[in-house]
Amino acid sequence: MEIEGVDNSALNSFREYLRIKTVQPEPDYDSAVSFLKKYAAELKLPLKTFEYVERKPIVLITCPGMDTSATSIILNSHMDVVPVFREHWLYDPFEAVMDSERNIFGRGTQDMKSIGIQYLEALKRLLRDGKKFKRTIHLLFVPDEEIGGRDGMKLFVKSDDFKKLNVGFALDEGLPSETDHFKVYYAERTIWQIEVTCTGNPGHGSMFIEDSAAEKLRSIINSFLDFREKEKERKEKCCLTQGDVTSVNLTILQGGVQVNVVPDKFVACFDVRVPPSVDLEEFERTISAWIQRAGKGTSFRLMQDYTKSNYTDIANLDPFWKSLTQTFSELALKTDVEIFPGGTDSRYIREAGIPAIGFSPINKTKQLLHDHNEYLNAGTFLKGIEIYEYIIYNLGNC
Repeated sequence: MEIEGVDNSALNSFREYLRIKTVQPEPDYDSAVSFLKKYAAELKLPLKTFEYVERKPIVLITCPGMDTSATSIILNSHMDVVPVFREHWLYDPFEAVMDSERNIFGRGTQDMKSIGIQYLEALKRLLRDGKKFKRTIHLLFVPDEEIGGRDGMKLFVKSDDFKKLNVGFALDEGLPSETDHFKVYYAERTIWQIEVTCTGNPGHGSMFIEDSAAEKLRSIINSFLDFREKEKERKEKCCLTQGDVTSVNLTILQGGVQVNVVPDKFVACFDVRVPPSVDLEEFERTISAWIQRAGKGTSFRLMQDYTKSNYTDIANLDPFWKSLTQTFSELALKTDVEIFPGGTDSRYIREAGIPAIGFSPINKTKQLLHDHNEYLNAGTFLKGIEIYEYIIYNLGNC
């Protein structure tokens, strides 16, 4: 256990980082980069920034390894956080208030500024203790993960700058666990955001209008939500995790101009998350069948490019996975290995053919990502630094 002064220093750095308003849609990345530059200078490690889209910096802090031929390790975190609704928070979400129970409140405490600081603090302690690494370790801080990562990680993994890093493995964010177990993720679901447009005959609100957009919309909503109910039942009946099934949610409805006018168009948007076990071409054919059943004048489109989810090999022969599992065993950590239910920048790393694991050292904590009053207990944060000390050291030398 670290002495109290060092613990306080880590907590102060964490709270300082939380106070930087890297909140979408106008994140203050300049202040975050300045903060990280001071950290790198304290660690006496080189820092580089890359910018493939203006004002969307990628920060790389590098700890050189002894074997330059060995593949490197990436410890990834994102700088941006999602918006807040101030009226629902107990405290200002950008003041990093710590209450009497040492709970630190702020946007990014769980997702995922805590992890970025834990990486830095764990590495600081290892270097202070004179530890050496076989592999080069890169601490990566990326922009815009919360809005899809298209101007951040997606471009970075395709760049020559990334290829020069010779990356062999990446560690990224996971999710908090409300039990004494820790969640470990080796894959994630594919994000499909679907927009369905239904067109039909307009008319007066007092009439039975034939072939109306509303009739087609009803068919579409029924098809999507009936499928949703079947997946929900399958999850409960088969004792599956959220990442094992396809989730569907109706998130946007648009249409109508006046209450007594039957509109000629409705638009419905669905957020769909598809596990890697599902054949995406077959699933698209299913949606096309729903569209056809709804009737002429109904169409759909995918609202964004998607990345087909890939699995990271978790066979015991993989040296990185073996190192992680041995570390968890050494620390007597109970783990649940699952498919991540949402989407992270890991999907771009896996798409590049590089194994990536999602892990957040947060257990016995209510999951509040993107929610009001997001917090992390100081003791949990400090324990996470200790966990990362072991993980980083073992990964760096496997």
